[in-house]
Amino acid sequence: MRSAFHLLIVAILLFGGAWPVTKAALANATPMWFAMGRAGLAALVSAVLLAALGRLHLPARRDLPSVVALGLLQLGAFFILAHAALTMVQAGRTAIISAVVTYWLIPLSVLVLGEKVPAHRWVAAGLGLAGVAALTGPWGVDWSSMDQVLGHLMLMAAALFWTLAIVTTRKWPPPTPVFELLPWCFGLATLLILPFALVLEPSGGIFGPAWPYMLYIGLIVAPIGTWCVIEVGRRLPGAVASVAFLLVPAFGVLVSTLWLNEPIGWDMAVGGGLIVLSVILASRP
Repeated sequence: MRSAFHLLIVAILLFGGAWPVTKAALANATPMWFAMGRAGLAALVSAVLLAALGRLHLPARRDLPSVVALGLLQLGAFFILAHAALTMVQAGRTAIISAVVTYWLIPLSVLVLGEKVPAHRWVAAGLGLAGVAALTGPWGVDWSSMDQVLGHLMLMAAALFWTLAIVTTRKWPPPTPVFELLPWCFGLATLLILPFALVLEPSGGIFGPAWPYMLYIGLIVAPIGTWCVIEVGRRLPGAVASVAFLLVPAFGVLVSTLWLNEPIGWDMAVGGGLIVLSVILASRP
């Protein structure tokens, strides 16, 4: 668990700030093309790095369930839904709701993986979800707006796809190190996103001022952050991982507040405190 928490810290720093950066980039880029760009760049940089190390090779047969699940669900479907929702929902909310695998991962870990969740981890999950409720401030959402409702539903679906990928890699763990599978996972995601970009955004693209953000997300955040998140999901028990991932959006809210001047109030202090408390409780044996 200790090594997994080290990787979690890296994921928090990279992914927590990714959605505010993406929100800023979408002032000069369209969502599907930006999503495809980050997946394509991540596939390229991870392939080049592995080739330089002499470790680039085709996945083994037993790797395929993980490659398909990670490529199509955690990366492809998640990117499509989350990037589209980002045009309807604040960056802070996007970071929180898309990363809240708690409401999917714990029940699926029990039902599919047969994990036994001790009582204190159920309490930790409850505290974490209470923190999420405080951070997202559902009372501040205009529920009469179809865009707002649709955006939030898309983010919940994105979290479900991410969860299904975690469950798949835990049930059928790949014999190959996950880092060596990243080019194929990101490649599949790119192929899945491409038709959405062509059909939904025929005149879209990534334009001048958005490219520095694109390069940061595609070359650094996507490959390194994704590897850390996948390994955390594989190494930690489902209940612990689902609660620990809440630290990522909590940091994202902080970055959104400081950089994009999104509203802040008592909710951030209370929500952040509840999430930190839930992670401490969930990490107990």
